[in-house]
Amino acid sequence: MSATTQGNARLTVADIARLHAEGTRIAMLTAYDYPTARLLDEAGIPMLLVGDSLAEVMLGYDSTVRVSMAEMLHHTKAVARGTRRALVVGDMPFLSYATPDDATANAGLFLREGGAQAVKVEGGVRTARAMEAITRAGIPVMGHIGWTPQAKHGMGGKVRVQGKSRDQARALLADALAVQQAGAFAIVLELVPEQLAAAITERLRIPTIGIGAGAGCSGQVQVVTDMLGLSVDFTPRHARRYTEMGQAILDAARAYKADVEAGVFPGPENSTRMDDAVLDDLLGRTLMDRAPGAADALPPAIPLDRDL
Repeated sequence: MSATTQGNARLTVADIARLHAEGTRIAMLTAYDYPTARLLDEAGIPMLLVGDSLAEVMLGYDSTVRVSMAEMLHHTKAVARGTRRALVVGDMPFLSYATPDDATANAGLFLREGGAQAVKVEGGVRTARAMEAITRAGIPVMGHIGWTPQAKHGMGGKVRVQGKSRDQARALLADALAVQQAGAFAIVLELVPEQLAAAITERLRIPTIGIGAGAGCSGQVQVVTDMLGLSVDFTPRHARRYTEMGQAILDAARAYKADVEAGVFPGPENSTRMDDAVLDDLLGRTLMDRAPGAADALPPAIPLDRDL
């Protein structure tokens, strides 16, 4: 029986391994907030990554390096609260796994405080000791090799495909094997030539999750804002916009502004009325409020703040 049909229990890394063994391609998306997580969970996405990409696509930073551990935990909590079945993976931010001790402590925060079920760590050979320490602590780890955004300054600063040369390709294969050896349950391959990604996938026991790495991976991950058409300035080549929510939001906001300015929002269906007699009594507009011998006209309305 497929892992996706076994009731409503939250998926585990064992379920992900089962999907991989069955040959089911694994869909993963990033998520950063409660309402989006709820919808993606309902859609049956088996893994949600609270990616450090939130630095750029949600918080407006110029780099993933800028996002803090506190910010990552804040968003991970929201995603965890919005899910019932998806396996939630928290992305370890820059310098949160510089040493094995730091890696273990911070990974523990993602589970204990953030509500995630696993963490993601960038790097292969260079971070294998950190990944091994985390897995030895009983925390599932997803690796990430190829283009690793947190190391972009050390990789020349410009986003580019990794592994095109013989030496780069050999290094990436060594990275992939190091991640597997460290005990990771899956590995992200980002911006890797499709033939190399397929070759790496064939040589690993654990599933590969591609992003800009071709169709030969065990699964795929996309940044949710790219997939929904919410990316304002740039959509990468490897992304596919499945809808245009950005334009829909823009159109809706303009229509709302026009309705407010025209006085047609809110309408009667958006408002609540009270009993007119109660209002008259409140404002001193009833017959009881007339002074003895006064003319038929009622006195001026009493200010609302008279008795406040």
